[in-house]
Amino acid sequence: MNKNPVWNAITAAVYIIAIASALYFGPKFTGRVDNVLVPITMLSLLVLSASIMGYLFLSRPFQLYLDGDNQGAVGVFTKTVAYFASITLIFLVGLFFISSKI
Repeated sequence: MNKNPVWNAITAAVYIIAIASALYFGPKFTGRVDNVLVPITMLSLLVLSASIMGYLFLSRPFQLYLDGDNQGAVGVFTKTVAYFASITLIFLVGLFFISSKI
């Protein structure tokens, strides 16, 4: 748990990049897998991702809130979401430029 909202947003983005890369490149190495483990793994990954994102975005604000620093809690949460939105916007702009050149 980190006080720095920039670090929390970057950590979330790096986690998403790692998972997306594994999902994109994984089948190229393993081939097509067609069994019940695929939906089990995807649902497990969804729960894991929600837990990790909840920890990154909410743990510090919740701790600040419990310590009585309501404004600090809202500030850290809002800044983390704003920085993550900025990172997401960078991804969207990059996607636009990559897809427009194809």
